[in-house]
Amino acid sequence: MSSPSRRPWSLLCLLLLCATAANALHFYLDANEKRCFIEELPTDTVVEGHYRALEWNEESQTYGINEELGILVEVTEMETDHPVVSTRGPPDGRFTFTSHEAGDHAVCLSTNYSSTWFGPTAHIRLYLDVVVGSLKPDAEHDRSHISEIASKIRELNIKLEEVRREQQYQREREADFRDLSEETNSRAVWYSVAQIVVLLATCVWQLRHLKRFFEDRKM
Repeated sequence: MSSPSRRPWSLLCLLLLCATAANALHFYLDANEKRCFIEELPTDTVVEGHYRALEWNEESQTYGINEELGILVEVTEMETDHPVVSTRGPPDGRFTFTSHEAGDHAVCLSTNYSSTWFGPTAHIRLYLDVVVGSLKPDAEHDRSHISEIASKIRELNIKLEEVRREQQYQREREADFRDLSEETNSRAVWYSVAQIVVLLATCVWQLRHLKRFFEDRKM
């Protein structure tokens, strides 16, 4: 049984290990078809993706690896339309990139196949696993020089830094929303003041007009 003094440390480790975002899915892809997925990322966040493409075989009626199949991976910052990654890999491969700007990033995958009018269309089942903020720099090299406890501390420091960046990003979004709300409220107040001024001016004009009317009629 663990001592009470170690329980907070174990709980902290568990929460930080669960903080890493991971998305695993699979979908179907044909020749000349591109699938894109949106990832909202803070600044300077490491993203690692693993894909595995299986091609349908009509003879065996199963999906399997075809070494001639190539997977094109493209990552673009949506706000600036700046390309981050553009690479071609094997049917089973990985890609890694670091976000330079906070915001939405489009992760697009396609094949090197091209469909024709006379040939059969290739059917691909693609498995994709995207992990945000899980890459450990030089982990294999450092493992031979540092102890296990030092490695765990380093991982926790990295995850704490990722949590800090995420919180900073959320604070920036909250500040932008607050400024927009204050600007909208200010415009609404000035619009109400303008309506009141127009109404008062209309009332004054009507009163003067009625006064002149009665004076002209000598009433």
